[in-house]
Amino acid sequence: MNFFKYLAVGLVASTAVAGFTACSDDFLDETLPAQYDTSYFQTAEGIQALTKTLYGHIRWWAGYEGNGDVQTMLGTDEFGIGTDACNEMWLTYDVRMAPVFSKVNNNTGTNNSIWDELYYGIASANTIIASADLVEDEAIRKACLAQAYFLRGFNYYQLTAQYGRCVLQTEPAAGVIRTFDVKTPKECWEQVISDFQTAYDLFNGEDQSFMGPGVTWTKASAAHFLAKAYLFAASERNSSWNADVKNDYLKKGLEAANYAISARSLEPNVTDLYGAWTKPDCDIEKSNELLMVAPQSADFPSARTNIRNFGAHFNPQFSNWAATTILKKMRGCITGGKDFQRYRPTEYLYSAYDIKNDARLFKGFRTVYGAAEAYEHEYADGTKHTFEVGDPAVVFIFNKKDDHKYDKFNFGAVEKAMQTDANFVDEEGRLPVWTPGQRPTREENTRLSGVSTPILDSWIMYKNGQFVGHTFGATLDAAYGAKGNNMWAGINKHACGYLNAFAGDNGSRDVILARLAETYLIRAEIKVRLNDYAGAKEDINAVRRRAAWHAGENRGYYIDGNEAAKVSSYVTNDPKNVAANEGWNLGINTYYLSNHDLAPTTASTENEMTNWDWNNLPAEDEAIMTKLGASSQYDRALHFILNEHSRELCGEFVRWETLSRTMQIENRAKKLNPDVVSFDAKKHYLRPIPQTFIDGLLQPSGENLTEEQQAAWQNPGY
Repeated sequence: MNFFKYLAVGLVASTAVAGFTACSDDFLDETLPAQYDTSYFQTAEGIQALTKTLYGHIRWWAGYEGNGDVQTMLGTDEFGIGTDACNEMWLTYDVRMAPVFSKVNNNTGTNNSIWDELYYGIASANTIIASADLVEDEAIRKACLAQAYFLRGFNYYQLTAQYGRCVLQTEPAAGVIRTFDVKTPKECWEQVISDFQTAYDLFNGEDQSFMGPGVTWTKASAAHFLAKAYLFAASERNSSWNADVKNDYLKKGLEAANYAISARSLEPNVTDLYGAWTKPDCDIEKSNELLMVAPQSADFPSARTNIRNFGAHFNPQFSNWAATTILKKMRGCITGGKDFQRYRPTEYLYSAYDIKNDARLFKGFRTVYGAAEAYEHEYADGTKHTFEVGDPAVVFIFNKKDDHKYDKFNFGAVEKAMQTDANFVDEEGRLPVWTPGQRPTREENTRLSGVSTPILDSWIMYKNGQFVGHTFGATLDAAYGAKGNNMWAGINKHACGYLNAFAGDNGSRDVILARLAETYLIRAEIKVRLNDYAGAKEDINAVRRRAAWHAGENRGYYIDGNEAAKVSSYVTNDPKNVAANEGWNLGINTYYLSNHDLAPTTASTENEMTNWDWNNLPAEDEAIMTKLGASSQYDRALHFILNEHSRELCGEFVRWETLSRTMQIENRAKKLNPDVVSFDAKKHYLRPIPQTFIDGLLQPSGENLTEEQQAAWQNPGY
């Protein structure tokens, strides 16, 4: 894609104009009629149609590999890569992180892909803003303008967060423009803030009629990003220029966050937020906590601009190590679980959770897979065991470093595709009852099986006092010789079982891009920076209280978005697939295997999750503080918020910008993620500006840029 075509006169907004959300009854025809040209966007009807395409544009950010995901999540403390090294440079910061990317394959994200596509949305927004006066109805005109300013602000936010500075084009281009002024970070952040502020002023409160509940951007959406923009501009990465405005920006960011939090509400249980997704456009997608999503619906797999099943990026590659969990050993599960093994959680991410009291670990990571077909397994000693459909076939155990309960077991050989020598047995029956027809419910005390059960494939976090979670599965050579692994407990918050095809690729679940829990953590950080530690604790505890196990809750119960497979046509049309899907999704977790000394309980852990102070943080956090050398009150508070950020928001497109903004990539990522081997603080806090863009620039005279002029456009060190 080419940046300059998005600044050319006659831009046609060909982003998906078909049913990009089922929340709206006013769908646009997927096929842009041939008789339409750019003059259509100079009409009231055309402006409204173009405004709705902005919601289709945002799907690019969250649904196409190598775009928004790798830039926002890799190269941090939270994720390594499995055995697929297509985007390794975003993790390691190796020599391929350059103005011109060297691609591994077509899945590799490049610096110019995000740059070009974000300007595509900006061009559409500029057209709407410039032509809005053609809409006579004031309410509709303001609604269109609000969406356009918000999307333009979002795109400029992403560009400035990634690159530090960018081209500021705020009017429709007259012809192809190839001469621009070099803007400063200060100017870029001022533009971002201005756009979000304008959108905030234009939005009609929390009216969600434009695209329907859960999808429509509202005043709270603008307030959330306005608070983020003020915080970013006031943070460490902008210390070279923000001294005079920092305090004012923090106060204005606080005011914006206050509105969003007053206007919206947290879901009472994280399961209600992303676990209990049962079908496209179900109630979970209309949550009042959602501030921005990449919208999809059930018809997307056949649409022209369908997006990839994003949840598959977090799956381990079970097709390489767990033959019983998939039909006929084919890649993927019944439907919804294609195993791209892109994002492997680090030891830090797992260990940041309180395995006893923080429910997000066992609600947010899948820890049990059942057998989808009967399978007779021969162990290394020659003994055999038949795993029936529905028997637990894969378990992941989150134990503590000083826990030696399971040291005696072999949890599988390194560098082997199948765990032929694994011998783990749930000897004390600590897994919940899994018998078909007796699956646990959410509101009951856990019924442990009490049956000694062999498990074909098993994973443990610590063995003999050492972290071993990164050694499981088939290990292959990555591009620079580093070993990878493909067996881990993956994040489930994007899981989508409704694909109507075996394994499946294209998704039909909305992808969360912003929600209110992040607003609370943004406000907490602002308060810390304003020396209001008591207020910051209240905001953090609002998130942690929701993250606790609640009174009457079954701690062995599990559900994720693969539940939607039950109503997909691929499963329902074949009785064998119905049984296999039930066998695959057992509805249980390894909470009581991981907490092997704990008797089943339905007691609340809200007090345990909120009983801390700034001098006595939870044990998990104190261990991280020691690794990071954080000792001052401010440093401890900042890192505690960053830890909470991981526990709540991992896998949600915000980690890299957060660590870059606070200038903590070097400290946190290099200390907590052994795969971040080539980070250079002199340049890697900013992305390289695409050379394809710089090469296309001209001087006002029409001549090519000189070497010095080209260098002025590029970020330092590249």
